[in-house]
Amino acid sequence: MTAPLSGLRVLDFTRYLPGAYTGWVAGDMGADVIRVENPRELAKHAQMFGHADDEQDARLRRARPSYWRNRRSIVLDPGHPDARPVLDALVASADILVEDYRPGTMAAMGLGYATLSANNPRLIYCSVSFTGQTGPLAGRAGHDPAALALAGVLSRLNGLAEPSLPGVQVADVLAGSHAAIAVLVALQQRERSGVGSHVDVAMSDAAMPLLAVALGRAQTPETIPPLTGRWHPKGGVWQCADGAWLCTTDMEPRYWQRFCAAVGRPDYAGRQHDLEAHPAIHADLVALFRTRTRAEWLDLLEQADTQVMPVLTPAEALAHPHARARGMSVALPVGDDRVEQVGTPFHLSTFLQQQHRAAGLPGAERDAILDELGFDAEAITTLEAAGVFSGQRAKP
Repeated sequence: MTAPLSGLRVLDFTRYLPGAYTGWVAGDMGADVIRVENPRELAKHAQMFGHADDEQDARLRRARPSYWRNRRSIVLDPGHPDARPVLDALVASADILVEDYRPGTMAAMGLGYATLSANNPRLIYCSVSFTGQTGPLAGRAGHDPAALALAGVLSRLNGLAEPSLPGVQVADVLAGSHAAIAVLVALQQRERSGVGSHVDVAMSDAAMPLLAVALGRAQTPETIPPLTGRWHPKGGVWQCADGAWLCTTDMEPRYWQRFCAAVGRPDYAGRQHDLEAHPAIHADLVALFRTRTRAEWLDLLEQADTQVMPVLTPAEALAHPHARARGMSVALPVGDDRVEQVGTPFHLSTFLQQQHRAAGLPGAERDAILDELGFDAEAITTLEAAGVFSGQRAKP
């Protein structure tokens, strides 16, 4: 069965999850994704996260992130003068380029949109950055929590009056998802116009849709009620007798009624919006849930058809039968070991997912890629001697 994106080539100049997400989706859907890795960025990454103990440790470190799979890798210094023929050949062969450098960095290396689109007008060039390519804050650096802060989301993310750092990469995933969507839109536009475009995705922009519900329920942004941390029947997280946790979201009236009846508190059903009664109801439910194990509560509440789920750890979530049945738990071999990854977060009825490939070591596919571009063994040796692949300039 032909993969949906087979025949498309993506050049991936990214280093982190927000930019890498597009290549993740494209690679899972059959595109040829070539990761162009800068030796200086690889050295920086090693400084941040540590050096591998041996080759197998290095392979496992590379293979673990789900968002780097299904790619081929070539390591070269994009600023090296002798790298230009390789870069030009790569760009000429590409449909999509994704980069996540600070605005202006790619242009400074001669790889900006204006330069590359002049040579390949059909190129879709996607820039994923912290605050985007335009605006007063364009060019600022930052990571996930700071993007949430600027977007007005961090102030509400944990549901409490005092904001805190999230435990997962919210803005990263949102920016990556929006980048993937935007690239697919640009591909459709190119089908009609024959011309590519520059896709500009800011992490701070991508996080702002998280405000859509709060904005939709308030007369003005200023009247969005502040968070107090007080419980409301729209949802609860409860610790059970065995120390495990479960989550309920019985905000709709009929589900709230079922919940109240199931836990033996039918008198609470008519007090869903009685704000004065909420502290006492909450305290009672906290004590009540500690009288049975999580399995007991899940069995009772599931039989009553309420909205309840166990609060799973990452390991429990990956091992859950539902995640396995949905293909969301993936195990890939790496030598004599294996890595566990997250599957593709959507499914097409006309495409059965092919076997994934874990990311290999940096530059593992270099020679095959260069051969496809027309560089023979002698040319590769010359480029290697010049330091194109190591980032080192050859001595005159």
